[in-house]
Amino acid sequence: MSGGGPARPGTAFLARPGRPAVVAASLGELAGPHHGVVELPQRLMWSPDRSFDLDDPDQLRWMYENVLREAIRTEELRRWLNAGLLVRVWRSLNLPRGVRQAWEARHPGLRPAV
Repeated sequence: MSGGGPARPGTAFLARPGRPAVVAASLGELAGPHHGVVELPQRLMWSPDRSFDLDDPDQLRWMYENVLREAIRTEELRRWLNAGLLVRVWRSLNLPRGVRQAWEARHPGLRPAV
């Protein structure tokens, strides 16, 4: 898909070749942790050090980038992401284009103001 226009119905945005991005139906369902140290499961983070201090802005962004890129089920999004934190860091996340497009198509409030 080209450009930044709205998605056509049925358009799949890819997190990586052959794998569609997973997007929560509503931001309100993202009730994951909002502070402290969390450890992601190996499925979401292949590094031996999978712990993230959510009170550290760099670690928070790194964790969210991994979860948004690697999630294959909405349950993973619900468990690990927090709506308020996601909105706060959204613009600073380094995400694959397909992931960003999928989330912004479903949740227009995440799009940058024009």
